[in-house]
Amino acid sequence: MLDMNEIRKGKVITFEGEPYVVVSAQFLRKQQRRPVMKTIMKHLKTGKTKEHSFQQADRVEEANLEKRLVQFLYKTDEVYTFMDTQTYEQIELDPDTVGAAADFLLDGQEAQLILFDARPVSVDIPVKVERKVIEAFDAVRGDTSNNVTKEVVIEGGLKVQVPLFIKEGEIIRLDTRTGEYLERA
Repeated sequence: MLDMNEIRKGKVITFEGEPYVVVSAQFLRKQQRRPVMKTIMKHLKTGKTKEHSFQQADRVEEANLEKRLVQFLYKTDEVYTFMDTQTYEQIELDPDTVGAAADFLLDGQEAQLILFDARPVSVDIPVKVERKVIEAFDAVRGDTSNNVTKEVVIEGGLKVQVPLFIKEGEIIRLDTRTGEYLERA
């Protein structure tokens, strides 16, 4: 059982008998009032969102999830195809299930498939990934008093803001949660 302080963004909980993923969790404490955890939750089966404020005495159950190691094979017409690395079974997922991980998937990359009641819910990839810069324009010198960036294209076609010194062909490390440049690899 999770108490109010353990409910965080990304946790999958069972609320009112249904599975929800916490999209947003904000701790609020106002004068002369009890603290609450204000959350926005997304239903795993229907995709509908719901707002709820948890009180200090509230307890929720963490959802029982199954994780499988899968390998990304290819994408065709808004369908992402993965292969279970143990059974070699192919699994087709829609873009909503894959979520933000879709921007960072490359052919042959391994990921975690999250299942609830044997139904695919989401795809998890590592927090940090390394990608090669395939297209970068030369930077123009000018006002460099601020943190100046330029846009580059990485493997997979994603456009990312990076510092001016990054050149085509270099390998950079990215944060998959935010899509931001972290460092050179």
